[in-house]
Amino acid sequence: MMFKSRIKWAALLGLVLTALSLSSHLLLARYSERALVEYEPPLAIFSWGQKFGYPLLSTSSRSYRRLWGPVRPLESLLPDANPRAKYEAPNVQTNGYIFVRIQGDFHEIRSAICDAVVIARLLNAILVIPELQSTTSSKGVSSSFKSFAYLYNEDQFIVALARDVIIVKTLPKNFKTERRKRNIPVFKVSYSASPSFYLEKVLPVLKQHSVVELAVSNGGCLQAILPPELEEYQRLRCRVAFHVLIFRQEVQELGLKILQRLRSSGRPFLAYYAGITKDALAYHGCAELFQDVHIKLIQQRRSWMIDHKLIKGEHSIDSTKHRVNGSCPLMPEEVGILLRTYGYSSDTIIYVSGGEIFGGQRMLIPLRSMFQNVVDRTSLSMVGELMSIYGHENHLTGSLNKIPSLIKEEEMVEAWKKAGPRPRPLPPPPARAKFPSNANEWWESVFGANKEPETEIVVLESRTNAHKLLWEAIDYMVSVEADAFFPGFDRDGKGHPNVASLVMGHRLYLYAASKTFRPNRKYVSKLLEETRDHLYQVNQTWLASMRTHLNSSTFDHLTESYLTSKPISFLSHPVPECLCLRQTTSEVSSHAQVSVGVDYQCPSWMNNNDNRSSDRELESEEEFDNDNDDDASLGQLFQQTSSGGVVDATGSNREEPHMEDQEELESGER
Repeated sequence: MMFKSRIKWAALLGLVLTALSLSSHLLLARYSERALVEYEPPLAIFSWGQKFGYPLLSTSSRSYRRLWGPVRPLESLLPDANPRAKYEAPNVQTNGYIFVRIQGDFHEIRSAICDAVVIARLLNAILVIPELQSTTSSKGVSSSFKSFAYLYNEDQFIVALARDVIIVKTLPKNFKTERRKRNIPVFKVSYSASPSFYLEKVLPVLKQHSVVELAVSNGGCLQAILPPELEEYQRLRCRVAFHVLIFRQEVQELGLKILQRLRSSGRPFLAYYAGITKDALAYHGCAELFQDVHIKLIQQRRSWMIDHKLIKGEHSIDSTKHRVNGSCPLMPEEVGILLRTYGYSSDTIIYVSGGEIFGGQRMLIPLRSMFQNVVDRTSLSMVGELMSIYGHENHLTGSLNKIPSLIKEEEMVEAWKKAGPRPRPLPPPPARAKFPSNANEWWESVFGANKEPETEIVVLESRTNAHKLLWEAIDYMVSVEADAFFPGFDRDGKGHPNVASLVMGHRLYLYAASKTFRPNRKYVSKLLEETRDHLYQVNQTWLASMRTHLNSSTFDHLTESYLTSKPISFLSHPVPECLCLRQTTSEVSSHAQVSVGVDYQCPSWMNNNDNRSSDRELESEEEFDNDNDDDASLGQLFQQTSSGGVVDATGSNREEPHMEDQEELESGER
């Protein structure tokens, strides 16, 4: 009995100790949970591992000013999109409502929204919040956001334009009912329609029906260059594009986080927009820039565009000729060579924007071999952060209808019973059906539905297209705020200015003196073609020519941009309508007045914000007048070793030429 009682006491003691152990573990987990939640992991959790082999340049050094500093002749330009003449508030007695449906990519949507606001004021109409077709809930995106609010801040849009246009969120109920019945007039607006089209064709219908619907599918729905009497409408465009269109809070916060992580090292960074998309390559005939199956894919896409009369031209063209003419994008390898030629060291931070590059990540391998810190939004954010901006989305598995069968199962069984004795000879094959070109009619003829069935593949593709808008919004924010910007291509798959053009226009308006390269692709391609067989071993003449061209592209090529980009997209070159000239005694500022055409003097309160000394102005004049060519050779750009040197063709280590330091020495000798 005594032995059994001891066993009971031992078992009881074990249970008590177990309970105490569990309770202590639960208490530790409870009080340490807050610390775990509040703990912010270091930047090392991202795929970007910062690698810097050179010391940070001083902001006052000559090298830093040339690589990252402002463009001196443009420092006198300041943004000014405020009305300059008599500008009345919107009239309460309007002509009716304008409802706009927009279909397209990010840059097309942004341009169309700005034009819609201008059209509403031109017609004295009430603008309904535009509907973005690719962000509606029927496309598989989150139902937490309305169409416009999926990308932009809706309330900010309404409040900020209260003195320009009356904006409402939805149509009145009676017009909603009429629109569902398709009883309101609809205008399919062509690209770059003239103001007379709206005043002569749309306005009479608007006055008669009190509501019209505009269907926009190619981007800008109003011509870029307006008559002089409509100059205030150009400044309205600037106010909408550069001040009013603010991304919704979740997108804005993630973009700011990525910017903070880019600047966490205290070093400036360069944003590079590749613009290498399948549509752009097919439209401009640049198939032979690639290899293997990619050539076939681009050629098939071009044939499809020609068959659908989207472009005019031959199916097979000489891509080399087009590249030399500057009609094709600069490849990432070529951009890397240009940046190294200009003087950017191998540890420069380069942010790749513009979404997925056609050809995949392998296209960036040469660029990554030249620069150690090539990053994008995926390497600077976690998966959870990217998923959070999408909102709550339904799971696709089992939630959507599958493709309906051509013949119902009951009909198949009934036909089997009535088939007669077996075996029997097979009937002759039916004649091939000639389906109409309209996609909806094709689905109706096959499946009995007037539209494509919402299969998981279709909805997944639509959802991905909506996500791309958010990705490009983040890239747009980062590119505008970058210390330097380099566009690989500035045209889309329709021949219109793409996101890179909008970024350059935004930077020109907001930070006119920021380092924005505008290379002449025809001249650059010609120089690259001259040394195509030995791109990594160039002579001094080639090096000086390319560096001089890149240096002049930040200012001198604004005139070329005025002639090529502005006639088809005002937002890509909002000058001189939306900028003013700061009053200064510097002679360098006169270059901006002559070359850019800005002669409107800024208000006095804007002039008081800048207190540069005369010594600084004289220094900027000297720097602008002298082209600081570097005699240091580009050398061979091979893979970096751990010691920071470069491995040449013989396998021996040698010190990589640092062009900035060499330039400082040469400038000191002069």
